[in-house]
Amino acid sequence: MTDIFDNHILCKRCNVRMKNAKVVRNGFLLRAMLCPKCHAKIVHPVDEQEYNKFINLKNKTFHVKMRLVGNSYAVSIPKEIVLFMREQEKIMNNMVRLCLDDIGKLSVNFVEGEENK
Repeated sequence: MTDIFDNHILCKRCNVRMKNAKVVRNGFLLRAMLCPKCHAKIVHPVDEQEYNKFINLKNKTFHVKMRLVGNSYAVSIPKEIVLFMREQEKIMNNMVRLCLDDIGKLSVNFVEGEENK
């Protein structure tokens, strides 16, 4: 199957051939086409769809139970979030980074690296 962005795309405003570009939104790198003349943008439909899934999950609140497991507490991560993380090809090992951000606020980071330190 060929990708729509493998073809020449003309800007509908000025009829100039658009160039490949990258757009960053909330940490997402989206493929796009950019008109060099009028700077009109077209984001790849598949990338736009994945970004919209992310926004929908981000705006959703999950209520999960905290359970005692041995000497620690466990919180389950909804399957919907885990499946999204796998779709994004994020590496998910058995270990995640857990931080106390503020009083009453924990953060769980699935991506390892310098940006989470």
